[in-house]
Amino acid sequence: MGERSRLCSVWLGSETGILKGVSVSRKQAFNFCNTSHLSRDQEVRALCWMDPSQSELLVGSVDGNVKTFSTEKGEFTETRCCGDPADGCFVGLAAIGGSTVVTCAESGVLRVWREDSSEPSTELDAGKNVCRMRQSPIHPNKVATGGKENGLKVWDLEIPEKPVFSAKNMRDDWLDLRRPHWVKDMAFIPDSDKLVTCTGFHQVHIFDPSTPCRRPVLEAEFGEYPLTTLSLPSSGNTVVVGNTHGQIALLDLRKGLVRGCLKGLSGGVRGLQCHSSQPVVASCGLDRFLRIHNLEDRKVQHKVYLKSRLNCLLLSSQDLEIKGAEEEGSKNQEVKKEEEDEDEVWDTMEKVEEAGDKLKRKVVEIDVEEEVEDKDEEAPQPQQKKSEKKMNKKNKTK
Repeated sequence: MGERSRLCSVWLGSETGILKGVSVSRKQAFNFCNTSHLSRDQEVRALCWMDPSQSELLVGSVDGNVKTFSTEKGEFTETRCCGDPADGCFVGLAAIGGSTVVTCAESGVLRVWREDSSEPSTELDAGKNVCRMRQSPIHPNKVATGGKENGLKVWDLEIPEKPVFSAKNMRDDWLDLRRPHWVKDMAFIPDSDKLVTCTGFHQVHIFDPSTPCRRPVLEAEFGEYPLTTLSLPSSGNTVVVGNTHGQIALLDLRKGLVRGCLKGLSGGVRGLQCHSSQPVVASCGLDRFLRIHNLEDRKVQHKVYLKSRLNCLLLSSQDLEIKGAEEEGSKNQEVKKEEEDEDEVWDTMEKVEEAGDKLKRKVVEIDVEEEVEDKDEEAPQPQQKKSEKKMNKKNKTK
């Protein structure tokens, strides 16, 4: 199993409780679980790396357990109870320093678990109906939370008494009606203090905690259906969002315009992540497929059927095989050259006719001529026809 897990570059969690690994280079998928004890209580809802070397993987289940999976050994090495099923499912999972685990449930209970500790060292209330928790890639001690009627909040786990930033509700609409909150996902924009969020009302917002204004500094919309997840490409200035109807779009963070759409999905998008160094985005959801799109030409590069509905995914830092437009063009040119070379070879070859074929042709020609002659002999002459008509008339008059 260790050899298989080392090959995997994409990890996915399913509703059936199976941790799935996909090797994009070999186009193979593997299941890592004990299939004799599968149940809905082991449904995987969150994934994250335990350390920067990506040798261990944290898997959050519905029953409140967090399992540690070793990618080198290809097996689960540890199971820790980090929550109560009454608190709801995990909406976020993070690790600090390779030993500390951060969990957040739907009820808003955010806990910090130290190594070899059965009780949380820090616990705070992020509000009710939390939909997602995300960790800052630059400052691991900072996390962001948000949910339904629960605005965006940024927490410093070293100072858990109150949030470092709390977003303010948007201004009323043109009818002076209150606009509701429903934060579905968020991400920290690199090289800045800004955050980007997507909502259940098909909106994308950008917040800047460094400014005194706590309202969004930019607002954009995509489609008509609730947005479920988002991810930031390595190029910057863009964000990839997915919704409940299988639509994925690339939006410009500077102008708030849609730059393009990624096609091919047929179910709601639940997991979405861009590669850290390549222009690639991986997605999964209700249609049971893992898809990898190229953000440059927006085409599907890889597509894998995984047999069960998928909740989340996690990319490793390994390079994925990308079939770019240049490689396809060079392959087409090579195929054309091979076809031209084959045509030249066939044209230069001499035509060979066998003697038996010539005899057959002559026999056929002779038979055709004989048939024509026989028909000519059988055909009545015009004079004979006239005499026969006269005799018939005489007989009638008599």
